[in-house]
Amino acid sequence: MSFPTLAIIISLLSALFILLSVRHSGPKKASGTISGLFWTTCAVTFAAGMVSHPAEVFAGATMGLKTWWNIVFPSLLPFFIVSELLMNFGLVSFIGALMEPLMRPLFNVPGCGSFVMCIGYTSGYPIGAMVTARLRSQNLCTRIEAERLISFTNNSSPLFMMVAVSVGMFGRPELAVVIAGSHYLSNLTLGFLMRFYGRHDSETLPVRGYPFGSVFRRALSELEAAWEKENRPLGRIINDSVKNSVNSLLVIGGFIILFAVIIKLITVAGFIDRAAAGLGALLCPLGFSPEIMPALASGFFEMTIGSKMVSETTAPLIQQVAAIEMLLAWSGLSVIAQVAGMISETDIRMLPFVLARLAHAVLAALYAVFLFGPAIPRAEGLMVPATAALEKMGGSPSILGGLAVSGVLLLLAITSLIIISSLYLVLRKVRLYL
Repeated sequence: MSFPTLAIIISLLSALFILLSVRHSGPKKASGTISGLFWTTCAVTFAAGMVSHPAEVFAGATMGLKTWWNIVFPSLLPFFIVSELLMNFGLVSFIGALMEPLMRPLFNVPGCGSFVMCIGYTSGYPIGAMVTARLRSQNLCTRIEAERLISFTNNSSPLFMMVAVSVGMFGRPELAVVIAGSHYLSNLTLGFLMRFYGRHDSETLPVRGYPFGSVFRRALSELEAAWEKENRPLGRIINDSVKNSVNSLLVIGGFIILFAVIIKLITVAGFIDRAAAGLGALLCPLGFSPEIMPALASGFFEMTIGSKMVSETTAPLIQQVAAIEMLLAWSGLSVIAQVAGMISETDIRMLPFVLARLAHAVLAALYAVFLFGPAIPRAEGLMVPATAALEKMGGSPSILGGLAVSGVLLLLAITSLIIISSLYLVLRKVRLYL
């Protein structure tokens, strides 16, 4: 018996049990029974697929393990450790006090959200969700504010977009301006829009006024208070930071391997072809080439695989870039599952994040179409030498070179936010004086 046939039989039996349980249960009990039976059916179907296709399972697990060990683990571990250390040493509280006058009117989040923005925009998925969960667990933001934060601070890594996609997949360094620019502009736009989400939330945290002279004093006092509160020795702080970071990355590795296996099995079952047909009915009338549909269907689960498939199609380049933007913004069920794991111990809800990913995908594709024509000619002379210099770090886009560039970008982002906040406070003081 083939895997698809077995899955259909199990699904039909599950539907029969669900109907029987609804008939003999109350509304709440029926809802829980339906949910339990649904996930049990998924688990049984998945196990049946693994048993019937062991070669595909092994190939998928191997591919996922290599991706995690060779790319994800070494590229994210330093940033996980650094974020833990910076939070333990009070830098988040310091930056939060400085950035409160800027972050509150722009994004309706506390100033500590600026740290999430910096590390999320420079390091890639899912570190923004991890830091947001830490802020929520420490009661530095409300649930609604945390949901706003994770909705626009989880981004694709700039090195992945500028090197892996633009150079490695397309061989066109000038595409980095369009791909990265559309990705970040659309997410910032989403952040501006998300400030209206949950405006009448009843949960509030103390918010004080910020005259010019007191902001810097309060920032220093917050930093001093964080130092006094932290009573662990330095060795224990470093040990805990490394342990928490490795544990988080082990969870991420498990998700990557799991979804690599799922993609292999659903490809064998023919689900990708059916999903591609459904996407074609929606997107082909908008002008997309049918060749892109299988890549989008695969990228729905894992964006890296889908992005690679998009770059290998013969569709017009502008359509390829728009499709890449949709996949990078959506991020894939694999990343969404990783985010769910990161926030599982908090009260942050996943639905706003998933809806934000859909909105991000639409906005990113639109920005890519609008920027493609004007940006490409102007980017050719700028990005080619810059990307070539990056590749010389190891003959190819190396992880060590990428970490160096990402670290510089993180420092520049934090410094820029502090400078912008200082200028904002100065201008505000001048306006009040006049």
